[in-house]
Amino acid sequence: QVQLVESGGGWVQAGGSLRLSCAASGRIVGSSYMGWFRQAPGKEREFVTAIFWSGSSIYYADAVKGRFTISRDNAKNTVYLQMNSLKPEDTAVYYCAAGSGWPVRSQSMYRYWGQGTQVTVSS
Repeated sequence: QVQLVESGGGWVQAGGSLRLSCAASGRIVGSSYMGWFRQAPGKEREFVTAIFWSGSSIYYADAVKGRFTISRDNAKNTVYLQMNSLKPEDTAVYYCAAGSGWPVRSQSMYRYWGQGTQVTVSS
């Protein structure tokens, strides 16, 4: 059974940093990349970033480009999301997901999802 478990969420003041982790257990069949999505209160879930397992390609949403960095440690089956210069509008539940196909920004391409971790940024 595949499990994606996020950790590292919490509360931080604007301008601060957090690092999220997503540990994958089990064999993620047919998944060529890992992504992060987020859902703010009253809003739809949106794409944040994605990385191919090879690390050859990385994608970011415009809202986080230059502030967030995705990375992976294949030996640990873990993906990280380093979030710097956090803003109140980054407040959301952040979800890790594993997927394949195109486009990588589409939720429908992701087969496996974590339970989410809350990130709260205060002004």
